Amino acid sequence: MEIVTAVAYAEVHHAYLRDHPAERTHEANSNRDGEENVERAGRIPGGWWRVRLSRSDVLGVVLPWHLSEGGARELVPRSGLTVAEAAERIRSDEAAWSAANPVCAAKLRLLRWAPFTPVYLSTGAVDHSDYTDLLVREGLIHIDGLHRMLAWELAGRLPDRPRLDAFLAGDPLVADPHATGAVRAGRATRTGGEPE
Repeated sequence: MEIVTAVAYAEVHHAYLRDHPAERTHEANSNRDGEENVERAGRIPGGWWRVRLSRSDVLGVVLPWHLSEGGARELVPRSGLTVAEAAERIRSDEAAWSAANPVCAAKLRLLRWAPFTPVYLSTGAVDHSDYTDLLVREGLIHIDGLHRMLAWELAGRLPDRPRLDAFLAGDPLVADPHATGAVRAGRATRTGGEPE
């Protein structure tokens, strides 16, 4: 993970609404839920950061419970899975999984070749019922972008080097103590060079 810079919540919120309007009309629009989780993530100590992720970073992102938009087959159990584990679940029986979860499968097909847009993560689980039973409570935790991360992995598009933009709530060194970029004396620094 590469730490780019500290950012204000207003910038994160604006970027989210620009890319994910709540009033967009499509089946199973979950953008309002995503916006609420972005707000919840802002309560995690450490502020907001713009970071860049590599494929290995994305594959390690912990996903919360996901029932696939009312589908018949759970994609992510309440205990959570990483992006890598969820992608493997789909790959292991994609035809049956897609038939049981047509809305989720349609989103994955649509997003495989969509342009990269920032994903939203936190360094800890947010206060929401989908995150209550996560076994992994710290690291890179999903806030918004589950379908995009999975679609890009299934299409083989995730970059090997840190190139995928993300907004991260919390101290980035909690998620990756070896992160490069805006780091001083082993601690992430806010804009202006002062530790947060």
